Amino acid sequence: MEPHRWLPLEANPDFLKQLGIHPDWQFVDVYGMEPELLSMVPRPVCAVLLLFPITEKYETFRTEEEERIKAKGQDVKSSVYFMKQTINNACGTIGLIHAIANNREKMNFETNSSLKKFLEDSLSMTPEERAKYLETYEAIRVTHESSAHEGQTEAPSIDEKVDLHFIALVNVGGHLYELDGRKPFPINHGETSDDSFLEDAIEVCKKFMERDPEELRFNAIALSAA
Repeated sequence: MEPHRWLPLEANPDFLKQLGIHPDWQFVDVYGMEPELLSMVPRPVCAVLLLFPITEKYETFRTEEEERIKAKGQDVKSSVYFMKQTINNACGTIGLIHAIANNREKMNFETNSSLKKFLEDSLSMTPEERAKYLETYEAIRVTHESSAHEGQTEAPSIDEKVDLHFIALVNVGGHLYELDGRKPFPINHGETSDDSFLEDAIEVCKKFMERDPEELRFNAIALSAA
């Protein structure tokens, strides 16, 4: 059976509005990892999305990391909302769902928000069931596609192989989690706080960059208070 495939998505700021979220929170670019550039990001920050290239080095690391965690174990709070990715090119939308779902008590949703309904319906599902539900959830797919067409550059073809991937970094219960639908489970990166979250998340982003020093295709956006 042909896998589900969506258009690749850019970080389109209107996407939140189209999904029925009040503009109390907005995605802003993180222009650099240095303290003075991080100080330009409006606070508080409740999530960071990292766009990065999937390279051979990264895939080797991902396999080793998975084996290490399976052998040693890790603590993941049951309140972490995590879903798998089964749709090609949907990592931007899944990153956004991870960011919003794990901060849903901070968000103001419109009454008829398609994302609010998706989260309410899927709250009791497993990560795999959430992925299947998204495959059939037309309202979010349609918003994703229109947002992909409205991005700053011309939308690539739906069949184009995209080697860039989005993940979400969130603070749940004082721990920093990496949420990536290509991985079997969330990754716990240790303790964090509301005050130090952006700096802690950027430290995780730096590790991605250090693993692939020849690569330049990294981009971080923060979900910040408007």
